[in-house]
Amino acid sequence: GWSSIAMAESFYYSNISPQLPAFNRGIWKRLEELVRTWAKEKNAIYVVTGPVLTNGLPAIGSNKVSVPRYFYKVILDCTGPNIKGIGFILPNVGSVAPLQNYALTINSVEQFTGIDFFPMLPDAYENQIESSICIPCWTWRSSTTTTHIKAATRQKLSVSARCKGTTEAGNICKKRTLNTSGYCHLHNGH
Repeated sequence: GWSSIAMAESFYYSNISPQLPAFNRGIWKRLEELVRTWAKEKNAIYVVTGPVLTNGLPAIGSNKVSVPRYFYKVILDCTGPNIKGIGFILPNVGSVAPLQNYALTINSVEQFTGIDFFPMLPDAYENQIESSICIPCWTWRSSTTTTHIKAATRQKLSVSARCKGTTEAGNICKKRTLNTSGYCHLHNGH
C-alpha cells in the first residue's frame, strides 16, 4: 500500500499463478494473514513467495498456463534480538490443518524449490537461520481486521452474499463475499 505503482504492478501476469479456489480462499489466505500479522509485530520482515514450478504440470487456458502443485513462502525476521526464519510448502489444495503442520526450515524449502533465498546473508548467519526452526518463536494467531469488529457484525459477516458487482462483459458477478460493502475483492472500490 505504500505505492500505487507497486500495487498496480502486483497484478501483472508475471506476478500471478493459478491457485485452486479452496486453497486460495482457505489455507493460503490464512498464511498470508498470519505473515501480515508478523510484519506488523516486527515492523519489517523479508518475505519470498511463489509457485513451485516443475516440468509436467497441468496447464489451463489457450496459453497453457501451468498450474503449480505447490506454493512456498519463506520469512526472515532480522529485527532481533533473535534473528529467525521459517518456511512453508503448501500443496495447491484446500486444507483446514494448522499452519504449523506445514512449517519447515528455510533449507528444506530451498531443497524443494532449488532456490537460494537469502544468498547475501553472511554465511554463518545464513547457515544458522536457514537450518533451524523455532515454532514457539512465532505468533500463530493472525490479527485480521475482522477480529476487531463487534460480535454482532462478525456474526452477520459469517454468511456470505453474492457480490453486487458486474463483470467487464456486463454479467452479474458470481463470486460470494463476506465484505460488508457487498462487493467481492475484485469489485470492492470500483
